[in-house]
Amino acid sequence: MSALASVKRDLRAAVAADVLAPSAAYLTDQTEARGLHGHADAVALPRDADEVAEVVEWCYAHGVPIVPRGGGTGYAGGAVPLDGGVVLSLERLDRVRSFDPLLWRIEVEAGVRTAELRRIAREGGLLFAPDPGAAEQSQIGGNIATNAGGPHAFKYGVTGAWVTGLEVVVPPGELVHLGGPLRKDVAGYDLKHLLIGSEGTLGVITAAWLRLTPAPEAAWPVIGFFDGVRGGVGAIERVVGSGIAAAALEYIDSETMRYAGASFPGEVPPGAFAVLAEADGSVEEAARIRDDLREVFGEDALALYAPESAHEIAALWRWRDGLALVVDAQRGGKASEDIAVPLDRLGEAIEASLEVARSFGIPACSWGHAGDGNLHTTFLLAGDDAGELELAPQLSEALFELALRLGGTISGEHGVGFVKRNWLAKQLGPRAFELHGAVKRAFDPQNLLNPGKKA
Repeated sequence: MSALASVKRDLRAAVAADVLAPSAAYLTDQTEARGLHGHADAVALPRDADEVAEVVEWCYAHGVPIVPRGGGTGYAGGAVPLDGGVVLSLERLDRVRSFDPLLWRIEVEAGVRTAELRRIAREGGLLFAPDPGAAEQSQIGGNIATNAGGPHAFKYGVTGAWVTGLEVVVPPGELVHLGGPLRKDVAGYDLKHLLIGSEGTLGVITAAWLRLTPAPEAAWPVIGFFDGVRGGVGAIERVVGSGIAAAALEYIDSETMRYAGASFPGEVPPGAFAVLAEADGSVEEAARIRDDLREVFGEDALALYAPESAHEIAALWRWRDGLALVVDAQRGGKASEDIAVPLDRLGEAIEASLEVARSFGIPACSWGHAGDGNLHTTFLLAGDDAGELELAPQLSEALFELALRLGGTISGEHGVGFVKRNWLAKQLGPRAFELHGAVKRAFDPQNLLNPGKKA
């Protein structure tokens, strides 16, 4: 009997969770377009935290790698099983354990989807602010494991800023609780934040306590169109320098607008670089911020678009959320990274990242979370051209080198995963990377939790 069949058979006999043969749905993430495919011995589908602990305990006792998986929407290969083992899918842990709208808090299991969590909060008059993409597919456990961001991280912060407690299974299969329904907790080392962003390499997140905030009364976007990168980045710097409390501050370069402009719900000046901001708060506050944004953008904008009706605003954000899909459809393949740089190097980073593409003879475009200096430069690869697809690692590594040269980071929100693992030591430096490895060994001495990722 093969090792694959043996792991599946023996695990199925030992645990209460359902254990299946691995299918393609559990072996890829958004890096599939660049040719990254994994393989596994089995897929475990636990129904609760105790069943997660059972699976981890069995795998740890038998030396079998464990790859935790949420919605599979990652861009760094973090949930792709590389060397066999068991994919531990959290999709069935989808209960809301408690919701206390008067106390602005909620406890949810790891498999609750982002859109569902935001809907529940909204129905209680509250907001769960983090809004990473693929909200209908991504799960809160995966968002926490990657410390995911999104457009509104500019004002509200990334996912980890909203986590007050975690339930986690750690090797060799023990369920631990870090924090809880607390507003303050400074006892001991901050183990909770070690787990946040750890990409399943230190433990398996099974549930989380999250803080919420009152939903803003109004949220009005303003988009300005500018002449080139420098014009757009100048407007971004003016917004930040003026202290305008925008909820989101995004950029969409002229190449992205060339692909997506036809579906924009308004008029787009030819060749324009777009900056999208949002004003939120009380009606009075949002109106004041919107006026400030119009004034700052209006100094040199080619055109402004500031929708006011709920229908128009929803259409604008649907357009923004769909940028990746529109770009992905252009040539059938891509390499896309989310480097981040200091804000004063943003324009240089955008231009240099596009120059990388030109040096390889590959078309590219760039958009991202401007207020956070977070670029999503995307190289468009022909999906049916093996030669172009093979360029993906070189293109990505050129971006990582660029980020570090400009004093930035190899990941602003998507994580390190498999794609960026060889660059972490270069970013951290020898001693910090040694400490990083020591943390991993303390949690996972057998290196069975998502091996080959994050380090």
